[in-house]
Amino acid sequence: MYLRPDEVARVLENVGFTMDVATNKAYGYRRGENYVYVNREARMGRTALVIHPTLKERSSSLADPASEIKLCDHYQNFPLYLGGHEQEHYGIPHGFSSRMALERFLTGLFGEQH
Repeated sequence: MYLRPDEVARVLENVGFTMDVATNKAYGYRRGENYVYVNREARMGRTALVIHPTLKERSSSLADPASEIKLCDHYQNFPLYLGGHEQEHYGIPHGFSSRMALERFLTGLFGEQH
């Protein structure tokens, strides 16, 4: 069982991220220069947290991604995916089974909150 999108959003807020965009498909969260999305379409939570593709290598030692990429036209702060026909942005999706696991991942990837 994975954390649902609303649970992921709460953890992000608890570690200092602030929501700056909300659409029917995603919540965008910022903390300093760091940006992540919560995939609101991830009902079961397996792809609830979406990180910037440039963090793929660094994140691989912390957790395995749920899939190679997650495409969505709402991920405006992430790069365009050039392999498709549509103008969609992409990120790397992750799912977590506990708040503690998600907090460890966020701390490992972005450091402690200042």
